[in-house]
Amino acid sequence: MSNVHPAIQAFDPAVADALRHEEERQSEGLELIPSENYVSQPVLEAMGSIFTNKYSEGYPGKRYYGGQEFVDVVENLAINRAKELFGAEHVNVQPYSGSPANTAVYFALLNFGDTIMGLKLDHGGHITHGLPISFSGKSYKVVAYEVDEVTKRIDMEKVRALAIENKPKLIIAGFSAYSRSLDWKKFREIADEVGAILMADIAHIAGLIAGGALENPVPYCDVVTTTTHKTLRGPRGAMIMCKEKYAKAIDRAVFPGLQGGPHENMIAAKAIAFKEALDPAFKEYSKQTILNAQALSTELMNFGFDIMSGGTDNHLMLIDLTNKNVTGKQAQEALDFAGITVNKNTVPFDKRSPMDPSGIRLGTPAITTRGMKEAEMKWLARVINDVVNNWENAEKLAELKGEVKGVCSKFPVPGIN
Repeated sequence: MSNVHPAIQAFDPAVADALRHEEERQSEGLELIPSENYVSQPVLEAMGSIFTNKYSEGYPGKRYYGGQEFVDVVENLAINRAKELFGAEHVNVQPYSGSPANTAVYFALLNFGDTIMGLKLDHGGHITHGLPISFSGKSYKVVAYEVDEVTKRIDMEKVRALAIENKPKLIIAGFSAYSRSLDWKKFREIADEVGAILMADIAHIAGLIAGGALENPVPYCDVVTTTTHKTLRGPRGAMIMCKEKYAKAIDRAVFPGLQGGPHENMIAAKAIAFKEALDPAFKEYSKQTILNAQALSTELMNFGFDIMSGGTDNHLMLIDLTNKNVTGKQAQEALDFAGITVNKNTVPFDKRSPMDPSGIRLGTPAITTRGMKEAEMKWLARVINDVVNNWENAEKLAELKGEVKGVCSKFPVPGIN
């Protein structure tokens, strides 16, 4: 089963052993963290390719070092395929990851101290959307919007009122733990009303958008950032899409503003992932990811789980475990023991700490990549319920782990089996 190259085994058995065990963990367990997925063998091969040897400061046709003719080929492929996928006017594929991409947008379009608006972290936002202890929170004046205390959904009229009151220079529409669709048109109207730049962070849902399962924000937004992994099933990295009027400022912010040489091996892998996302089969994957999430959410609610906002429109769900008399940390550890990986997560208006919160976050991108469908979601909900109800029973958890392993053997992981 092992994919470890013989050279690694011969030179560094300790690393080879860790890789082998990680392959076993991924193959024999279920990955439900909604930000994780499996890449294809071609994407894996590109990440480990000789493009990692090349420094390529600058952009295609305008590099600072020689020997760039083939680097330019793969970067232009990535750019043009991303434009085709999302209908973007300009694309920068060089950001190393999602947080650097967001930082580059701020660096390009804002002055330190300007006002930004983003979804509050414990209401489903991201640390780069204005968390006080992060770069974004320390560098800018932050106005955080929240979900409604009853519906656990974003109230766009409250967002509008906050924007009118605070006149932000930048409004961020995006999330890391929110299970409902965003109203891109309404965000555009609010931004226009207060004269703000509108940025969408679609890191979690880019693949669902590329596959046509969710509405595309690119026509509505001035700038759109995304990671290239998660639902897009590419390598760990990011890109920035923007209107042509912002292209020069964005490119200068990425390089030389914040980064040096781009990782062209990762950009080659992005190009491959974008080609995969342009294939009609990717539309089916995107659709099935949402169908699975909705089926899993419904089944879990049938077992009495408190799903925030009462369901999901995308690939993830946030569960408040208070009524189950178990904390998010306890549930995460018990599920991990049983071969199911989730992450503990705060829920809106949580009274517990982020290190031991009330909830867990889970999603269906990775298990959908393995080929699981609604029938498996019904089974999975039952197993999750059994784990949570028996979180202190090691014998029962071991039994459930065996059951999980048996089902996983029927659904190989790309790039491993």
